[in-house]
Amino acid sequence: MADDTPPLTTRPRVPIWRITISLILLFLNYFLAQYDKFILSYFQDDVISSLGLNSSSYGVLSGYATGIVYALLALPTAYLADYTSARVWVLTVAALWWSLCAIFQGLSHNFWQILLARIGMGVGQAPVEALSVSLISDLMGKKYVFFGSSVLYVGVYIGEAVSGQIAVAFARTDTPWNNALIAIGIVGLVVAVFVRVFVREPVRQTSLIPIGDNGVSEEHRLSSGSKRPSSDPKFAIVRDHIKSTLQYVIRMRSFYLLTLGAAFRQLGGNVFGYYMPSYLSNLYPSETSLLSRYGIIVGVVGSVSVLLGGLLTALVWERTKLLPLYLTAIGGMISSVFVLLMLFSLNVAHQDQSKGVAILFGTMSLAYLTAETWLGAVNSLIALLLPPHTKTFGLAIWSLVQVLIYSSGPEILGLALRNTDAGTSAYLEKTRIALAVLIPVGYWIAGVGFLLAIPLVRRDLAGDFVEGNLRWTRRKGGLMLGGCILAALVLALFIVSIYYRA
Repeated sequence: MADDTPPLTTRPRVPIWRITISLILLFLNYFLAQYDKFILSYFQDDVISSLGLNSSSYGVLSGYATGIVYALLALPTAYLADYTSARVWVLTVAALWWSLCAIFQGLSHNFWQILLARIGMGVGQAPVEALSVSLISDLMGKKYVFFGSSVLYVGVYIGEAVSGQIAVAFARTDTPWNNALIAIGIVGLVVAVFVRVFVREPVRQTSLIPIGDNGVSEEHRLSSGSKRPSSDPKFAIVRDHIKSTLQYVIRMRSFYLLTLGAAFRQLGGNVFGYYMPSYLSNLYPSETSLLSRYGIIVGVVGSVSVLLGGLLTALVWERTKLLPLYLTAIGGMISSVFVLLMLFSLNVAHQDQSKGVAILFGTMSLAYLTAETWLGAVNSLIALLLPPHTKTFGLAIWSLVQVLIYSSGPEILGLALRNTDAGTSAYLEKTRIALAVLIPVGYWIAGVGFLLAIPLVRRDLAGDFVEGNLRWTRRKGGLMLGGCILAALVLALFIVSIYYRA
C-alpha cells in the first residue's frame, strides 16, 4: 500500500493447510498475549499480598493503566500494518515485545515495577487482536470468516481454563504466581518466531459494502487503497488515508451503536473475568477445587459457545447477515439472569455449601452458553464492513472506544473496595453488590444497543451511508462531544485511582 495499491479478491484462494497453520499460530499468539490478565485474576489475593498492594492499586493494574496505552497504541501500529501491507511483520514484533514484558512482570517486586511492565505489555498487546482478525478476514471466504475468528477467540476461554488449573496446582505446591508469567513470556517468544516463519500476508478481500454513488464512494475509494498522485508527499498520503477512514466510520449509520454496545458488553465481561474467581473463592472457602472446576466450565462451555456463534452465522449467511447482533443482544440479556443466580447461589441454597456449589456451576454453565456466542461473529462482521485496505486501522478505532469504556469496570470496582481488606466479609459483600450491578447493566445496555443497531446495519450493508458535507453536522458534533466526555471520564478515573493508591 505504500507504493502501489494491491488488487482485491472476491474470494481468497489460500490452501486449507496454510489456513489451518495460520489459525493455530494466531490463536496461540492471541491466547498468550492476553493471558496475563487471567493470572492477575486468579492470583488476585497473592498478587496483592506479595507486592504490598491494596484494592485501588490492583484496580490500576487491571484498569486504565494498561487500557489507555492498549487503546491508543493500537491506532498507529494498526495503521502502519495497513500502510506497509506488513501485518505479519508488525504482529511478530508486537509478540516479541509483549513476551519480554510478560517476563518483566514476573520479575517485579513492587507496584511501580509491575505497573511499568504492564504498560509496556500493553504496547505489545495493542495491535494483536485487530491484526489477527484482519488477517483471518482475508484468509478465507466471507461466510467462513465468522468461524475462523471464533477459533481465535477460543483463546479467551482456554486462558480461563488453563489459569484455573495453574491456580490450583500452584496453591498445592506453594509455587509463586509470577512463575506463570515468566513461563508465558518465554513461550511467547517462541510463538512469535513461528508466526513470522509460517504465516503469510494474504491478498485483501473485498468488503460487504458496495461502492457506489451514495455520498460515501470517495471515502470508500480512498480508504480502500486509492491515493492521490504519486507526486504527493508521503505524509499527505498518510493524512488522506487516516482522514478517509475516519470519515468512512463516521458516515456508517451503525458504527456508533455497535461500538458502544460492544463496549458495555465487554465492560460486564471484563469485571466478571477480573473479580469473579476471587469472589467465588471467598464465598466457598472450603471448596479447594472450585477454581479448577470454574476454569474447566469457562474453557469448555465458553469455547463451545463462541464456536457455535461463528458456526451458526456461517450456516445462515446466505439468508441474513444480522445473526451476530441478535446473538449478542438476546444472549447477553438472558445470561444476566444466570449471572445473578451465580452471585447469590449460596443465598438461594439457604447457606448450604454443597447445594450452593451445584447451583453455582449449573447457572455458570448456562451464563456462558448464552452470553459468549458473540465475540468471533460480531468482530468478523465489523471487519467485513470496513474498507479492505484499512480494515486493521478501522478495527483499532472500533477497539479504542471499547477499551476506554470497559477498562473503567475494574477501576470503578477497585475504588469501591479501596477501604476494605481483601478476604473480609465486608469485602465479599461489597464485591457481590458491585458485580450484581455492573455485569447485568453492561449486558442489558449492550443488548438494547445491538437491537437498535439492526435497521442501521441493514442500511449500511446496502451502501446507504450518511451523505453530504461532514465539515460540521449534528452527527460530527455529537461524535466530538461524546469523545470529549469519554476523555474527561477516563482522565478523571485514572487520576482518582492514582490518588487513592497513595
